[in-house]
Amino acid sequence: MTCAVRESGGGWRCAGVRWPREAPVLGWSRGGDRRVSVLAYGAGLGFRAVGERHCVGARGNVCPLGAVVPGRSTGGRCAECARLDRAHSVAADTMADDPRTYRVYLAWFGPGMVKVGITGEERGAARLREQGAVAFSWLGRGPLMAARRTEEVLRAALGVPDRIPYAKKRAVRGQLPGTEERAGAVAELYARAAALEGRGWPESLERLPLEVVDQVGVFGLDRAPDPEPAPGRSVREGWTAPGRAVRESAPAPVRSVRELVDGGVVAGRLVAAAGPDLHLAVADGGVVVLDTRLITGWDLTAVTRATEVPEVTGTDVRVPLIDIGGGGVQGGLF
Repeated sequence: MTCAVRESGGGWRCAGVRWPREAPVLGWSRGGDRRVSVLAYGAGLGFRAVGERHCVGARGNVCPLGAVVPGRSTGGRCAECARLDRAHSVAADTMADDPRTYRVYLAWFGPGMVKVGITGEERGAARLREQGAVAFSWLGRGPLMAARRTEEVLRAALGVPDRIPYAKKRAVRGQLPGTEERAGAVAELYARAAALEGRGWPESLERLPLEVVDQVGVFGLDRAPDPEPAPGRSVREGWTAPGRAVRESAPAPVRSVRELVDGGVVAGRLVAAAGPDLHLAVADGGVVVLDTRLITGWDLTAVTRATEVPEVTGTDVRVPLIDIGGGGVQGGLF
């Protein structure tokens, strides 16, 4: 089974990973048209980047300049589109009259990595999946400004950051403690937050009961890839299909893609995904992380090891890589 990558030439560009439900999807855009490809653990994913990377625009609108953007940019937008996108976000506090209900959440990403945030109630836990939260609990619900005020109070009182860099999340993802310890960390944070009720919390925010949601299974972090197919066996036979028994935990990734380049190839088998990150098992037995924020705005052509790119061997990755946690760029193209 292969995850779909649209053929180049039709004007479709990748819009990155989305988490509308408990399975990641790759978004595609062409002008005002939008499509998605559902990703499945155990399936192959391979593509070649073609040409230059272009700005993805803002709020569903095409970049009027068609600007070329740097390969290492995780935003994928030119300066003007980035400004427009930010100006209309909830974080910009320009939507004080928003009538929707918002929820305050407590998220845990790894040992010592917790944060408080808000999300629209109608989105459910999509925001937590998009951020790669390993475990979380809702804390309260109410109007936007009440949720925003509670978020600010808790950040100051609990000493938690407003964001955690993805590089830090990535570095601990392969060394997570057990389920009980993860739940205990969220419960402890909840208790500290709940103790502040009445001391800065707006009255219009309704506190919700503790209910820890663990997303290790959703992200596939409890999976481990089978070895490469033996000679004479098909790729499908050589990998565990979704829903079948697998080993207890996925191997820790040690490298991540730094950027795409024209003609660069990324090919592997999807074994896990968290937030924008796809964990790809490659032919040398390792796991490489692809931050899909780096592939937005590129024209991607589907490839397979067997046919389109015969020179792809070894790791099946021929773009610059960086060590996870170490910060050192590995030399050359892999």
